Amino acid sequence: MARANKDAEIDRLTTGFRDSHATVLTEYRGLTVSQLRELRVALRPHATYEVVKNTLTRRAAEAVGLTDLSPLLAGPSAVTFVTGDTVAVAKGLSDFAKENSALVIKGGWMDGRMITPAEFKRLASLESREVLLAKLAGAMNASMAGAVSLFAAPLAQAARAFAALQATKEKE
Repeated sequence: MARANKDAEIDRLTTGFRDSHATVLTEYRGLTVSQLRELRVALRPHATYEVVKNTLTRRAAEAVGLTDLSPLLAGPSAVTFVTGDTVAVAKGLSDFAKENSALVIKGGWMDGRMITPAEFKRLASLESREVLLAKLAGAMNASMAGAVSLFAAPLAQAARAFAALQATKEKE
């Protein structure tokens, strides 16, 4: 590559590191071009997946302070810049890796720290954001319903007591 092209690539990768919520490094050795295209399409709503040169990626990562990624940049590498739902990307990569054993998840960076392949698999096992929000809303609704019945119980008890008192007065 010409020096100008290398500098432009480093700038583009640096921007990718800065603008992403998370970054995942994978090894793609053994995957065909059509399989890589299929993976890119699957991740497209939430991330970009691209094959990179290790030296240029290392320089871009160091430019943004991600020196911990350097050991992962060995062999054929591809980087996933996550700009959307991180769990959806983790599920997409994990599902693709199950179907295509040639894709190896090396690790990555998320929330200011390195993530290992094991942590990445745990992230992929989480339920989707929508499901977690629905469960949270259900739990909050149950708490509110419990509070309403707790506050309404003394009033209902008093009403029943007054009704019983009135019924006994009418019998007398």
